[in-house]
Amino acid sequence: MFTKQVEFIEKKSKFYGFLIENADMEAINEALTFLRKEHKKATHICYAYSISNPFAEKAVDDGEPSGTAGRPILNVLQKKGVKNVCVFIVRYFGGIKLGAGGLVRAYTRTTSMLFD
Repeated sequence: MFTKQVEFIEKKSKFYGFLIENADMEAINEALTFLRKEHKKATHICYAYSISNPFAEKAVDDGEPSGTAGRPILNVLQKKGVKNVCVFIVRYFGGIKLGAGGLVRAYTRTTSMLFD
């Protein structure tokens, strides 16, 4: 299901990134259902996708402050110029608040790691 998986830790918060290539809406919904079952204790499951036919892009913050999770994920996808991909990032809160800038950096970094 997932093409690549990575882990990133920032101030005790754990970020698990999952990449789906050749994604369509069916695969995205299936993966989201799977991740919600596998990571029931996760604080957030944020994601973004970019699909070309029909064209659709979406960014989901899943309870993180607006624009600090889904949008940074989507920004990486747009800068890389990739299509038909979806990135999910599962976050487990480590007890230390990262602030808006810290969240943006953590979600951007985790997403970028999936393409290294």
